[in-house]
Amino acid sequence: MKVAITGATGFVGQRLVKRLTEANQSVVVLKRSGDRARRLFPAGLFPQCEIVPYTPLKSGDWQKSIDGCDGVVNLAGAPIAENRWTPERKREILESRQIGTEKIVEAIAQASAPPKVLVNSSAIGYYGTSETATFDENSIVGNDFLAAVCKKWETAAQGVSNDTRLVIVRTGIVLGRGGGALEKLLMPFRIFAGGPLGTGRQWFSWIHLDDLVSLITQALTDEQFKGIYNGTAPKPLRMAEFCNVLGQVMERPSWLPVPSFALEALLGDAAAVVLEGQEVIPKRTLETDFSYKYSTAQSALTQLLG
Repeated sequence: MKVAITGATGFVGQRLVKRLTEANQSVVVLKRSGDRARRLFPAGLFPQCEIVPYTPLKSGDWQKSIDGCDGVVNLAGAPIAENRWTPERKREILESRQIGTEKIVEAIAQASAPPKVLVNSSAIGYYGTSETATFDENSIVGNDFLAAVCKKWETAAQGVSNDTRLVIVRTGIVLGRGGGALEKLLMPFRIFAGGPLGTGRQWFSWIHLDDLVSLITQALTDEQFKGIYNGTAPKPLRMAEFCNVLGQVMERPSWLPVPSFALEALLGDAAAVVLEGQEVIPKRTLETDFSYKYSTAQSALTQLLG
């Protein structure tokens, strides 16, 4: 199998490339900066990797690299929670997803041997935020900025030809080592000053990195996957509950909340990503034969930190 991947040098993408190459699959890494990709995937260790520089918001020769691939995984998108949401940043967050996906769909349409499947990333931000509602794949779109971004992102992916099976994975908060939300939560716990962010009442819908990668790889080959799937674990927790489990696993107290105003001062509107949340159930995912390796926060955190 030959798979083209955007966002391959990101937190999820790196693990996906390694999983596929360990299974002796060929990977086309579409990367804006070839130098970083070559450092992460050196030819001597990743002979199955072809690194193709590309400009995600523009058509170009890079699109030819998708011709003949069996599948495409589109993970690209500007980071959401690392900077304040200035008007320029909001435009970058949207365009990197919407236009970037449109160019992938364009490349598939131009291919003489188009891929059989497109697995396109989205996010549970699609549903908006709530402390009381529960969401699954059939829930309607929310009415905030991230919901609007996800809607346009998914609409761009849905422009792909009917000859290419489309799978959209609405990803929750990904737990893994070496990056992501967990690394940001660990530091205060290490110095015995851990606790929930904000009120602690917001929902924390998470997934272990290995489970997310397994879901993506199964979606590439399993034709039962078509349409929308929530990339979240079956048992979301409120932030305070999650931090209590984290403290138990680390044998540290979870007693010192990070006040909302501190995060808002640092991140502005972007603080909503961690201060607000949604309870998301992977209803359609559970209806497939996909098997979670880490279905509880206890099992996930024990594996990652034990």
